[in-house]
Amino acid sequence: MSKSLVFVFSRAPHGNSLAREALDAALAASAVSEDIVAYFEGDGVYQLLKGQNPTKIKQRDVLPTYGLLDLYDVEEIYVDQQSLQERGLSLEQLAISVRVKQAKQFYSECCHAHAILRF
Repeated sequence: MSKSLVFVFSRAPHGNSLAREALDAALAASAVSEDIVAYFEGDGVYQLLKGQNPTKIKQRDVLPTYGLLDLYDVEEIYVDQQSLQERGLSLEQLAISVRVKQAKQFYSECCHAHAILRF
């Protein structure tokens, strides 16, 4: 992960625009960088949860947009193991394919990244 651009998704998907803005920023950055990393931790793991219906609370459904990460060559997508466990979630409940990684290991590996952007 040296010289990569790391996006940390740590907020719930609805209630504010941070989740949408982070996703838009990651997709836009992929146009100028080949090494984009996405890491979901804390309430950010809820962004990937299947079966969301945000239209009931008058929010835009951005879950299908996460499928574009692969199309935009964002291939390093991780989710924090502890965040999943604390929320009683499993990988099967997530809408996209991710790799599980513990936060301590993830941050030690990306300490040489070009930038880490937390949303």
